[in-house]
Amino acid sequence: MRRADRLFRIVQLLRGRRLSTAAWLAEKLEVSARTVYRDVADLQAQGVPIDGEAGVGYRLVSGFDLPPLMFTTLEAQALVAAVRLAQSRLDRALALAAEDALGKIVGVLPPAARAAAEALPLFAAPWDNDHEGMERLGVLRDAASMRRRIRFDYEDAQGAATSRIARPLGCYHWRAVWTLAAWCEHRTAFRSFRIDRMRTLDVLDVFPDEPGRTLPDFLRQAKRDWSSAAAPP
Repeated sequence: MRRADRLFRIVQLLRGRRLSTAAWLAEKLEVSARTVYRDVADLQAQGVPIDGEAGVGYRLVSGFDLPPLMFTTLEAQALVAAVRLAQSRLDRALALAAEDALGKIVGVLPPAARAAAEALPLFAAPWDNDHEGMERLGVLRDAASMRRRIRFDYEDAQGAATSRIARPLGCYHWRAVWTLAAWCEHRTAFRSFRIDRMRTLDVLDVFPDEPGRTLPDFLRQAKRDWSSAAAPP
């Protein structure tokens, strides 16, 4: 059994019992008690809340949950590919968080899977990002998550300038640009705005979750619009 699988199995065994001795765990895992002592100590060092001690028994603190980390080699490579492709297209805070999260996952993979993931011959060319636009992306992402209205000056494709107040619902990447899906209070309708065409941006007060003005409503309308556009005349 791979060490990563064994550590996961220990957590599952502890979750199902009030108290488990090292001898009992060793029997279930077909390893020595010394290996169990070492594995439990490693889990505790990684922050898994295991109470108890050698010679007495162990128990897992109630309420703790551990997602499985038994990734296949291809799954590990997929994670590396996703982060590499996304990093240059994300705002700095989210890009750094993605890299840190990937490091934590790769760090607990078995040696063969880790080596295959890190050696993946797939890369994304550096993206010529609009740094101000990427900063706005981070602000808009937070505003949409916290349901806070925004005010911004906007320049459309024809160069016409307008000022808008909107409810940000979600950010979408379309090949080379990010767009904001929003409920525009100026037009009292759903609108999409290119983030790179925003000239100013301010975050305002919290907006209510009103029926007909939510992200699911936006998506339903977009689906109807796309279906109508694709229908034969």
